[in-house]
Amino acid sequence: MGRRRLNFWQWFAVVLIKPVMTVWTRRTWRGLEHLSQDGPVIVVANHISHADPLVCAHFVYDAGRWPQFLGKASVFKVPVIGWILHRCRQIPVERGSVEAARSLDALVKAVNEGGAVIIYPEGTISREPDLWPMKGKTGAARLALATGAPVVPLTMWGPERIFDPHRARINPRPRIPVTVVAGPPIDLSRWAGATPTRPVLEEMTDVIMLRLRDMLAEIRGGTPPPLWQRAGRSVTEDQHPGTPA
Repeated sequence: MGRRRLNFWQWFAVVLIKPVMTVWTRRTWRGLEHLSQDGPVIVVANHISHADPLVCAHFVYDAGRWPQFLGKASVFKVPVIGWILHRCRQIPVERGSVEAARSLDALVKAVNEGGAVIIYPEGTISREPDLWPMKGKTGAARLALATGAPVVPLTMWGPERIFDPHRARINPRPRIPVTVVAGPPIDLSRWAGATPTRPVLEEMTDVIMLRLRDMLAEIRGGTPPPLWQRAGRSVTEDQHPGTPA
């Protein structure tokens, strides 16, 4: 799909959502040029709030691309809503089922058609107490191996002020500061053509998540912690990514 070529329902979504986001946020956008090129791209983003898909979509749209998110397949089966999501070129995925391979096929198809596909490698809003990135899941790495598309990191800070993930509260006041930064594609060339084994995918995923963490540290300031995970183990630069902590 490359640059934006929008159908009626995509334009409807823009008309409905963008004016709200323009009033609701005071935006600092950096790195738009990393998404402005034609061709397929996998965007990997940190996940800190239920509001950040709206912020992320606004940024990607302003970069000249149409954002394509992954959504639970069950939502696409809801009358009217699912129909609109399909026509807005969003991507249904099955999780934890025998249909997962079919979901990967749908993602590969979207990327190979030139789309800007957005993935949250953490798979959920960060559970790290201060919302630093967690150890990620391997879907983005698997998609990168399957397509060879560039993987562009995108880091956000500020959406947690719109919707507080700890208190589950919406902040309705206008002009909430949000910062979104896209970086140059992550160098995953050493794994080009590799078999997608678990160690390979975990190594790639750790490289992706460490880039997102370090970009977030540049926005927030200070020294970031190791990648957080529920088991109480962490991944650091001193440890070879993918090996047990």
